[in-house]
Amino acid sequence: MPDDALLTSMQNPRVKGVVRLRDRSERDQTQLFLIEGYRELFRAVQAGWNIQTLYYCPELFLGENEGALISAIQKQGTTIFRCSKEAFSKMAYRDRPDGLLAEAPQRHLRLNELSISACPLYLVAEAIEKPGNLGTILRSADAVGATGVIVCDKCTDIYNPNVVRASVGTLFTVPIVETTSKEALAWLREHKIKILSATPHAHSNFTSVDMRQPLAIVVGTEQLGLSELWMSQADIQVAIPMRGTADSLNVATATTLLLYEALRQRHT
Repeated sequence: MPDDALLTSMQNPRVKGVVRLRDRSERDQTQLFLIEGYRELFRAVQAGWNIQTLYYCPELFLGENEGALISAIQKQGTTIFRCSKEAFSKMAYRDRPDGLLAEAPQRHLRLNELSISACPLYLVAEAIEKPGNLGTILRSADAVGATGVIVCDKCTDIYNPNVVRASVGTLFTVPIVETTSKEALAWLREHKIKILSATPHAHSNFTSVDMRQPLAIVVGTEQLGLSELWMSQADIQVAIPMRGTADSLNVATATTLLLYEALRQRHT
């Protein structure tokens, strides 16, 4: 384990700075965000993400691989601080921290930086409000090998700590663009990518339409669903059958079903 500077005081300016990064205004101003947890940090490093500052507390480690990860991060030239349990617990936003927390610079891709494969599969998320849902959507997009995720008219920024946590580090493995719905729609039309939306009023079951073409699956807000813009511009509208008393699914659950149906069709 490297012999690093020790942080013990909960009043240390660095400790206070980390705590402030939980707030969106601080993240927007500094263009930094927090990565907490072994899996999340490991995936960030594997994806080539630059780690600006690392804080660790051996007393909270859950396994035996943390030392190797810290050494790999140290080779980046990262500033590293060993922390007392009290100081680390002050910075951590998890109820049961595992002793690893980092500050990293944000990345902002543009639409023209997304790859265009022969038959791409994109996920468009419009105005998702809950960080847990957005993180789960990213996790599902990674799981099916989606070409990219386009976050439109954002309510929750992708660097919210709970998005990072719910994505289990897949925030670092899926290309993500934040833009407006109008810009996303124009880009999809330019590249001749069909738009699929889900609505209870559609006549086609989501398993009965062709998802093997260049496709963007579009999902909307938790409370209101997709806006009129996306509904009116959809090339394909599908319904997910509901046989119980509930009339809709959680947006992350619905997204996962649609993405996996696209995956099934493309690999059968």
